[in-house]
Amino acid sequence: MLLGRPVAVLGGVRIPFCRQNTAYADVGNLGMSVRTLGALVERFGLHGQQLGEVAMGAVIKHSSDWNLGREAALSSGLSALTPGITLQRACGTSLDSIITIGNKIATGQIESGIGGGSDTTSDVPIVYGRALRRRLLAANAAKTTRDKLAAFKGFRLRELKPDFPGVAEPRTGKSMGEHCEDMAKQWNIARDSQDELAVASHHKLAAAYERGFFDDLVVNFRGVSRDNILRPDTTIAKLATLKPAFDKTSGRGTLTAANSTPLTDGAAACLLSSDEWAATHGHEVLCHIRDAHVSAVDFVHGEGLLMAPTVAVAEMLARNGLTLQDFDIYEIHEAFAAQVLCTLRAWESEEYCRTRLGLSAPLGRIDPARINPLGSSLATGHPFAATGARVVATAAKQLKERGGGRALISICTAGGMGVVAILER
Repeated sequence: MLLGRPVAVLGGVRIPFCRQNTAYADVGNLGMSVRTLGALVERFGLHGQQLGEVAMGAVIKHSSDWNLGREAALSSGLSALTPGITLQRACGTSLDSIITIGNKIATGQIESGIGGGSDTTSDVPIVYGRALRRRLLAANAAKTTRDKLAAFKGFRLRELKPDFPGVAEPRTGKSMGEHCEDMAKQWNIARDSQDELAVASHHKLAAAYERGFFDDLVVNFRGVSRDNILRPDTTIAKLATLKPAFDKTSGRGTLTAANSTPLTDGAAACLLSSDEWAATHGHEVLCHIRDAHVSAVDFVHGEGLLMAPTVAVAEMLARNGLTLQDFDIYEIHEAFAAQVLCTLRAWESEEYCRTRLGLSAPLGRIDPARINPLGSSLATGHPFAATGARVVATAAKQLKERGGGRALISICTAGGMGVVAILER
């Protein structure tokens, strides 16, 4: 980290990401996490070893998923003496898990650890409404059969209506897609630009699979060896036939099912350590985490919900004395094609950089060839709490392939936050 001793990224693994209600429909977070951590243990020969911490995350989880980080660690092959913790910051969760482990390594609290996350939109918690829950609790506490039955006096069928996990921002009532549609209109992001970015993401990811880049990063699970969202043969013409997904009435909607990430199941994790621990255990250091940062925007009062990475990156660059052009790779999470394009346009905007970021000049333009060189979330899919670890593992291996360099990681999250980091080799 910027302060403290260096934090090494040794590598990562993930299971293929799968569209909701397909290959992993009956697995759940624990099963996906166990498979992923087990594969990481196998790859790095960690059987029976005690690590400093396993930090995993999940956004959509059951109340019975007590502590996924600890439970998954206990079933992973690691020593049972390895502690575990579960974190959550929406789409930034596993990047935050990695940052948490990195900070502990930087301060000398631990020598090694795993950061990652999983998410399922197939095995979602569906709970009874408040009225029925109160009746059930009262019946459970009652001492006699008569009192138990009395708890259901006046019961109405409408009380059986379940509560599903929320898909909208609690403070606005809008979904993330609706918020991003507003951003696309504000920044004049055209539909064809979004479709072009989506098609490029699929083609780049397919090419990376074909050349074997993911052979040691993606492990087979449930008979699946590649992300089943991936469409190598997709074209802009095909995408142009789709109808808007979030603004269906104004005639100006530009976000579709293809230029937005689908609901996805999956898990990913990365192994981090001090340089000394890596050398002692015979592991190559792929890169180091130079710094990380989190920022938030006031989306309730007019700012774009997914614009926080623009702020987080600017603040992190200033702290490190870097410019936006000082990177060889830019891994910008593709929650929506429009989000990426809004972010890039904001960094090029003199007015935005002056009035919102407090800069005397715009951050400037990024070379498009360096942005998500192997595709990103539009092609892989986006299990909310797994994306950050996927991105870190992918970026770290790219830096090794290049023989050195610097990578910028940027992830937008629900709740109007952005989690960003710098990797260096």
